[in-house]
Amino acid sequence: MNQLDLFSWRSPRRKRVPVLGAHEWKIVSVRETAPDALPQCDIPQQAVDYWRAHIATAPHFNPDVECLAVLLLNVKMRVRGHHLVSIGSLNETVAHPREVFRAAVIAAAYAVIVMHNHPSGDPTPSQADQQITRVFADAGRILRINVTDHIIVGHGRYSSFREAGLL
Repeated sequence: MNQLDLFSWRSPRRKRVPVLGAHEWKIVSVRETAPDALPQCDIPQQAVDYWRAHIATAPHFNPDVECLAVLLLNVKMRVRGHHLVSIGSLNETVAHPREVFRAAVIAAAYAVIVMHNHPSGDPTPSQADQQITRVFADAGRILRINVTDHIIVGHGRYSSFREAGLL
């Protein structure tokens, strides 16, 4: 490939302008936090507390529809961050493993906790919830990123797949 292949020509001045093509992304940490200062997430209640403090208060979160988020964990099960993966409709949200694990791979997460809300307030897992959890767990095994739990948040209640023995 020669140098001219990387540029296009624009009239009337015949000025060279870069052609849009592949992009290189660099992930930069805005601030570093001491590992011991990160929120602990050993039990589902800690994940639910994190959800209520950080995800449910986010500007893009809508409690009237299902929203799926993933918590990114380090080896000591501390939350390094989260990613709001999908904002759905009244009774469903769509998420592919590629979107769920994208932030985890970029952040070099050891494990993830998948979480979503049920706007109805009833956190009972549906058949679709159980099926997609199996898909996420299988994808996590391939990537060697542990899916430690899938938690459904309702009004003042939650349901943990790990506590229920479903994961």
